Amino acid sequence: MEKIGSYEFAAEPFHCDFSHRLFLGHLGNHMLNAADYHSTDRGFGMSYLNTIQKTWVLSRLAIEMEVMPKQYERFNVETWVESAMRYFTNRNFRVVSTAPDGTEKVYGYGRSIWAMIDTETRQPTDIFAIDDGAINQWIVKDKDCPIDKGGRVKMSDDAAFVRTIDTHYNDVDVNGHINSVKYIEHVLDLWPLAWYKEHQLKRFEIAYVAEAHEGDQLSFYREQTGEQEYCVRIVRSDGTETCRSKLRFVSSCEPVGSSAQQK
Repeated sequence: MEKIGSYEFAAEPFHCDFSHRLFLGHLGNHMLNAADYHSTDRGFGMSYLNTIQKTWVLSRLAIEMEVMPKQYERFNVETWVESAMRYFTNRNFRVVSTAPDGTEKVYGYGRSIWAMIDTETRQPTDIFAIDDGAINQWIVKDKDCPIDKGGRVKMSDDAAFVRTIDTHYNDVDVNGHINSVKYIEHVLDLWPLAWYKEHQLKRFEIAYVAEAHEGDQLSFYREQTGEQEYCVRIVRSDGTETCRSKLRFVSSCEPVGSSAQQK
């Protein structure tokens, strides 16, 4: 079995926004599904881990796109494990399609960090204890992922309160907490439709700090930290910060151009 997994998806019409391009949240779901397919096929996926009271949880995610797939376009999400440590593993993504003549179109890339936790204690657990560290045989060190890894999302105490939302059934995932992608969707909803008609989301980062559960209220605080760059802090009902996010936009009339180029 190849170390790098490749999984086909489609930009289905009702997964696309007003511009007829895939919602970032749905792309995030495709990436997480690709990660699960890849790990399950190689013996360290959630279907096995759940039998020994373990699971994977997403700690950080960064997505940087040249362009989003257009309605009806078929594309592949490639994924591979870049490195593994005792409690965390780094997994990368490439979103790409291939024309009949073999020409590749690279839409963009993603970087993620995952933790393995005990489902009873909710505490990190030793990744290398699973099948005598078998994850090491799947590490790929020589495949390029040309986007920044990202770092700590820095915000001041002056971030402006935007809104508070309730959480419900549809916010909760298989691990029993608020779904990672739901946070992304809620953050993107802090800007109106009119904003997205004039701006393209170039890069999205999110770092998960603490779990939230159904019934928790989530409060959102936003701060502009650069030219068309914004940071968002999400705080649950009891005052605990659950995650932070950083977004970088470009004007929709500008050429996007960045490190995520066709390879």
